[in-house]
Amino acid sequence: MEKLLKELQHADLQRQTRRHFLQTTGFGLGALGLGSLLGSCSTSSAETVGAPDVANARIPQFLPKAKRVIYIHMAGAPSQLELFDYKPELVKYHGKDCPAEFLEGKKFAFIQGVPKMLGPQGKFAQYGQSGAWMSDYVPYLQTVADEITFLKAMHTDQFNHAPAQLLMHTGSARLGRPSLGAWSVYGLGSENQNLPGFIVLASGGQQPDAGKSVYGSGFLPSVYQGVQCRTGGDPVLYVSDPSGMNRDMRKQTIEAINEINRQTYEEVQDPEILTRISQYEMAFRMQMSVPEVMDVSKEPQFILDMYGVEPGEGTFAMNCLLARKLVENDVRFVQLFDWGWDGHGTSKDHNVEGGLRQKCRESDQPIAALIKDLKMRGLLEETLIIWGAEFGRTPMQENRNGLVMPFMGRDHHLDAFTMWMAGGGVKQGFSHGETDELGYYGTKNRVHVHDLQATILHLMGFNHEKFTYPFQGRNFRLTDTEGKVVKEIVA
Repeated sequence: MEKLLKELQHADLQRQTRRHFLQTTGFGLGALGLGSLLGSCSTSSAETVGAPDVANARIPQFLPKAKRVIYIHMAGAPSQLELFDYKPELVKYHGKDCPAEFLEGKKFAFIQGVPKMLGPQGKFAQYGQSGAWMSDYVPYLQTVADEITFLKAMHTDQFNHAPAQLLMHTGSARLGRPSLGAWSVYGLGSENQNLPGFIVLASGGQQPDAGKSVYGSGFLPSVYQGVQCRTGGDPVLYVSDPSGMNRDMRKQTIEAINEINRQTYEEVQDPEILTRISQYEMAFRMQMSVPEVMDVSKEPQFILDMYGVEPGEGTFAMNCLLARKLVENDVRFVQLFDWGWDGHGTSKDHNVEGGLRQKCRESDQPIAALIKDLKMRGLLEETLIIWGAEFGRTPMQENRNGLVMPFMGRDHHLDAFTMWMAGGGVKQGFSHGETDELGYYGTKNRVHVHDLQATILHLMGFNHEKFTYPFQGRNFRLTDTEGKVVKEIVA
């Protein structure tokens, strides 16, 4: 009783504050003024009337080529020089001092002094009718070479993991911007009312260096943020009914909570309250739909074998299979993060020899299986798969603090790296961009991170320059003030 009285006293005091006065003065002008100052309440007029309508599909700005996205991010950044960017000239320079022009005016994450050049550790050959160069690190991916478009001259502005991951996924190296998945669901909504439009699956034992901000909603309503699902136990934490509570009781509880939330919204007009209502209702529906979608026990054995999945294991292979099941159930955007690709040469697990080979053994088969499985089911044409990391790796061997590492490793590199895309409106068996003979600079058809983002949005039916959201007095977009569509890779 004493606690209840204190809560009532606190509520009464709140009504006497200047903020409450501004919110309730006149025709809402006080609240509008305060919202413009705080920035957090900025929203479109449609969203102040009702909860953000994430549960229904929307009309894009023009006909999309991709209805769904599976984005595979290898957190830490694998070396493109061991996988896809074949540089036979680099073999001749192995063990020699790095050319001075590669070092002058450059800043690296760890390299100091004059490092030695490091030749490619993989054995390369050409595959498919397209003749794509791929190494023996990825034997399964070689079998789907003609489905892939390579971007060989990617470049970024950031050489540290967290800001580079933020730039790749939110368009800014600083916290606070919406992620690509959040923008996608904000723009297109969801085609399945019982599942989130944006689902995240993580493997490798850790979250990305930038944390949950890489799949957050930023200044968009939080209903658009990514929902992380687990492959063991409850797919989503706390989604199950508490012990002793049946489904009818749960429904009545949620209805009572949402009625209180609706009354509060009528009083304070905070759009995040509408998001809270929407999320409660979504969580109730997810109790039935998510466990069913995340259950692979009914998958045929040949599918499990194709992916290399062992039921009950929360592996990257399992996440690839779940990604197929999710897009098959009309989830708009599926984000896969796999941690552990940081090959500095500091240990046997983090180098470009055994460490990178092991990560490829864990991921190569399921990625190739995902492409084949989607194509077999007629889903690849409308599902865009994106593979990549936050930056690339240097053609020099890392010499941290001037000392050569105990294993062969490469430092972070922002001037040239490789990403690839498949399905969803991109060309098949195509390679775009080139790097110099040592793989240090992009020399032809360079693609910046903002260009990649503009292209992804274009494939989903949006003009990245016109796809905006009002916040703090100006219209923001994923690509900020830059970016151009890479039309050469669009089918």
